[in-house]
Amino acid sequence: MDNEVHRGFETLAIHAGQEPDPATGAVVPPIYQVSTYKQDGIGGLRGGYEYSRSANPTRTALEVCLAEIEAGARGLAFASGLAAEDALIRTVCKPGDHVIIPDDAYGGTYRLFAKVAEPWGVAFDPVPLGDAAAVRAAVRPETKLIWVETPTNPLLGIADIALLAGIAHDAGALLAVDNTFASPYLQRPLELGADVVVHSTTKYMGGHSDVVGGALIVSDAGLGERLAFHQNAMGAVAGPFDAWLTLRGIKTLGVRMDRHCANAEKVADMLTRHPAVRQVLYPGLPDHPGHEVAAKQMRAFGGMVSFRMESEEAAVRVCERTKLFTLGESLGGVESLIEHPGRMTHASAAGSPLEVPSDLVRLSVGIEDAGDLLRDLELALG
Repeated sequence: MDNEVHRGFETLAIHAGQEPDPATGAVVPPIYQVSTYKQDGIGGLRGGYEYSRSANPTRTALEVCLAEIEAGARGLAFASGLAAEDALIRTVCKPGDHVIIPDDAYGGTYRLFAKVAEPWGVAFDPVPLGDAAAVRAAVRPETKLIWVETPTNPLLGIADIALLAGIAHDAGALLAVDNTFASPYLQRPLELGADVVVHSTTKYMGGHSDVVGGALIVSDAGLGERLAFHQNAMGAVAGPFDAWLTLRGIKTLGVRMDRHCANAEKVADMLTRHPAVRQVLYPGLPDHPGHEVAAKQMRAFGGMVSFRMESEEAAVRVCERTKLFTLGESLGGVESLIEHPGRMTHASAAGSPLEVPSDLVRLSVGIEDAGDLLRDLELALG
């Protein structure tokens, strides 16, 4: 394609890294289900491929697409979101270094820092990232990374990416943004000053609850090379079929996110008016403390809604009574999910500073008929 022609997000999602196959004209990249490649003489790699841990054409197509849709210099695809996080930590940190993480980070991220990185020698502090003064106060000379989720999982907190990028860079640190909840369709952290974007591509990128994967996208090619070395050396790469499924999901990311957001707004509005609901957490609501920042850095407010009931028992009861909202972990698929974070996705944070309220319910609002979803929740709430 002519590089002089502007290509919008939806165009990039469908075409970036996915030119028709030169041999057959196939409009979808093939699944190169292969482990090794014939070399044209010793050291003569055909197209740069020698062994599929190091590179695979299907994964390459996904990595090019990831870089394009996040406006980055390089994308890297991993076997899971946590594999991507682990590779990032071990690339940019060493024993003795320090990381700042959100005080309401995803439970798996907290577990990775608390149970894996910290015993290795990397210290970390959970900090309310919406409080710039608290972030500045937490920075140490050995701080190498500020880790951001926005919106956060599961409390839907919002952090100002541009502001935090300034704080990180003033300290000589990098800013990494977990963009899983927003997706690059709604938010592009690298354009706001972040150095690294992290994704669980299992979620909105794949979009159909049929693949597990992760990604890192960077603005600096040199950092991309360092990450690529660790990706190959550590080996937690995306397999070709997983890469192909993720590419397929990305093609419809824009239209799916439009429906996720529209449905979530209707769900949040209904919940704010329901007498059994104590509090609704959704950045699209005008009274959300991060609403103005979210409106500034996001196209729309996402498909995740959390709410608090009067008690843990009431929260559990709602989770058990829905019919369309399936009780299950994960998020970002076309089908709606409901969960109790304290007992499910965030159980690993129990007893820690990141423990979530026991009366909290998290919704991943899907793309079903909005009226059906509202009726399902109304009946479950009683």
